[in-house]
Amino acid sequence: MRCPACGRPDSRVLDSRPVQEQRTIRRRRECEACGARFTTYERVEEPPLVVVKKDRRREVFDTQKIIRGLVRACERRPVTMNQIQDLASQVEREIRRRGHDEIPSRTIGELVMDKLKALDEVAYVRFASVYRQFTDLEEFGREVERLRGARNLSADNSRQQSLFGSEEKEGR
Repeated sequence: MRCPACGRPDSRVLDSRPVQEQRTIRRRRECEACGARFTTYERVEEPPLVVVKKDRRREVFDTQKIIRGLVRACERRPVTMNQIQDLASQVEREIRRRGHDEIPSRTIGELVMDKLKALDEVAYVRFASVYRQFTDLEEFGREVERLRGARNLSADNSRQQSLFGSEEKEGR
């Protein structure tokens, strides 16, 4: 690694640590020639992912496309840019974890929607309306009803778990 101060190629590593939630290593270095200290970041090189579109075209996976779509869906919602970037990173990690070189665009969209539903329901409906190409108000209404049904089901499960939890405590 060349020293940014004097340009000499010899430096020693003082400290290495992984960067949280990324496949990156942060290294603190010191130039052996001039003593200047500097930081470098090393990222694991991964093979490119290929997205297979509906019309069978193929293109290189781009996390920025997911982020742009999420930014539009989350406009004027209480969702931070960090949350959007984290969601996009989670989707990319999940895709890479599956270990395939090619992935259908439908799979990516479904992963985004699953994670967005937990983050913000309004943004989820916005994203789903574009992704699923709702053509009329009925389709939009059906999606909202599915969301309500899922929310009611999880609320019922939470109430049942709390009831069972209280019964167990009373029985002891």
